[in-house]
Amino acid sequence: MRKNANTSHHGTRSLRQVEPHALVSWGHHWYLVAWDIDRDDWRSFRVDRLRPRTPTGPRFARRELPGGDPAGYLARTLSTGPRALRATVTMHAPATVLAERVWPGMGSVEAVDEHHCRLHLGADTAADLAWMIAVLGVDFTVSGPPQLVTALRDLGERCHRGVAEG
Repeated sequence: MRKNANTSHHGTRSLRQVEPHALVSWGHHWYLVAWDIDRDDWRSFRVDRLRPRTPTGPRFARRELPGGDPAGYLARTLSTGPRALRATVTMHAPATVLAERVWPGMGSVEAVDEHHCRLHLGADTAADLAWMIAVLGVDFTVSGPPQLVTALRDLGERCHRGVAEG
């Protein structure tokens, strides 16, 4: 068992008692996947935000991580974690096609029928969401949130100006 001083993405500091499981490199950062003793649940911590303390607790038995894959666990938790803006978009493509284009941590794909699926995703800005949707290369329908509708219109107009004959 290790005690670590942790700083959240909001700058809040806390002291956590964890059982380390794995280190995972993801999106230009290293993450510690660990069992959080006080929260009685799995958590991930960015290593650059940790200040390890000397271990003072007893040894512990290694726990089984849900799904068994630390990188998969991290991708799932980061794609569903707290984001400033979340959206669900109807994509005009089968879930199997879209699942190949959605990268780990981007979001999750839910089949609607054999020709459509829903993409659940989040980002810190509406512009980031617009880019993430547009880069997938399939038609889509979005009705909100309003910031996303505006960001998609702005992106479309910017792209149009970039290729307009003048």
